[in-house]
Amino acid sequence: MSSSTRIIRAALLTAAAAVLAVAAAQLRGKHQTAELAVQNIQDQLDALDPVTRAAVVARLSSDEVKKVRSHHQ
Repeated sequence: MSSSTRIIRAALLTAAAAVLAVAAAQLRGKHQTAELAVQNIQDQLDALDPVTRAAVVARLSSDEVKKVRSHHQ
C-alpha cells in the first residue's frame, strides 16, 4: 500500500470518527430533551387530582388508539 493510500485512508477514518462523534453528541442532546419533556409531563400529571389525572390519561390513550387505527387502515 502506498503512502498516499494510507494518508487517504487515515483521513477518511478520521472524518468518519468525527462524524460519529457529532452524531453521538446530537443523539445525547435529543435524548436529554426527551427526558426533560417526559419529566415535565409527569410533573404536570402528578399535580392533578386523581380523578382529573385518570380522565387525562384515558383521553390521551383514546386519542393514541384512534391514531394507530387510522394509520393501519
